[in-house]
Amino acid sequence: MKFIPTEERLRERVKELTCLYEISQTISRADCIHRSVFKKIISSTKKAWKYNKDAKVTIQIPDYILATLQEDEETVYQSSTIFVSNNKVGYIKVHYPEAKYTIRDFLQEEQKLLDTIALEIGNYIEKFQNLEKKQLLMRTLERIDRLSILGEMTAGIAHELNTPLHNILGYAELIKSSNIDPEIDDDISTVINSVIYSREIVKKILNFSCEMPQHLELKEIKPIVTFALSFLNQNFQGKSIKSQLIFQDDTITAKVDSVQLTQLLFNLILNAIHASPEKSTIQTIIECDDQNLFITIADQGSGIPDAIKEKVFEPFFTTKTANNGSGLGLSVVHGIVKNHQGEITILDNSPSGTNFIIQIPLS
Repeated sequence: MKFIPTEERLRERVKELTCLYEISQTISRADCIHRSVFKKIISSTKKAWKYNKDAKVTIQIPDYILATLQEDEETVYQSSTIFVSNNKVGYIKVHYPEAKYTIRDFLQEEQKLLDTIALEIGNYIEKFQNLEKKQLLMRTLERIDRLSILGEMTAGIAHELNTPLHNILGYAELIKSSNIDPEIDDDISTVINSVIYSREIVKKILNFSCEMPQHLELKEIKPIVTFALSFLNQNFQGKSIKSQLIFQDDTITAKVDSVQLTQLLFNLILNAIHASPEKSTIQTIIECDDQNLFITIADQGSGIPDAIKEKVFEPFFTTKTANNGSGLGLSVVHGIVKNHQGEITILDNSPSGTNFIIQIPLS
């Protein structure tokens, strides 16, 4: 690093302060993380170096690589690491052509300035990452409130429907047992099947609203999962879909309601089968850490658009035709997960499809 006279040092200091002011103004006016902001930072940084006509600047962070030099250009450079929340995420470098300069042509003050710029970039990224997390949290809380209200409403409706449905079914079965007219017999059978279907919907509503009784026991997870998959074997074969079961550990145990967990698996896997093309693969992945059980159902379908990912757990919301779904399957899943004090996450599968990830405490 070269030592320079006081007068020249002052001129360099003015350039440094101007650079910091410009970068501060650029960041304060930004309303999101954007490439244009980094371009302005590069422009301000370049002007602050002593040999700025030959200086070139590189910023590399996740999702962004910005440089003003050629890829094969030989350079000497100063570098400073960019940190976000104490994690190293990238760097900023100022380069001089190697044919004309050496590392000694950089100033000590320039290295300090570069460190300050890297700190400003890190703060800028962290600020908007925190804002994005806050917005996501607010949307999640709004969805939870909405689901809670819907749960209370649907639970009340379900309780009111239970008694008349029970009466209709009882009288219909009584009529069927004493009827000798084949035409009436067909009609009454239709009534009975419709009532049974309606009772199943009521049962799902109650499950969604966590009104169904729960019996938590320490259970081995593998027998529950293998039973659910074997029960759905014909559904897989009907579309020539391969079922792939992956266990991190065959002896994983967790405190669960085995009936509810089986129903959760049925609903998620049936959804995956419905969404999957023929001759594709559905993976059921069972993992755990010291505190949680993780169940992942990964299909290779067309995926779930971002616009409706937050709606899929709402009761009666469905993308299926009227004859193929009531819109309660994922609502039931959400209710069961909530009953187990767990979380459910939807992620895109690669290269296509959807991952449903269930996280449930082991105890």
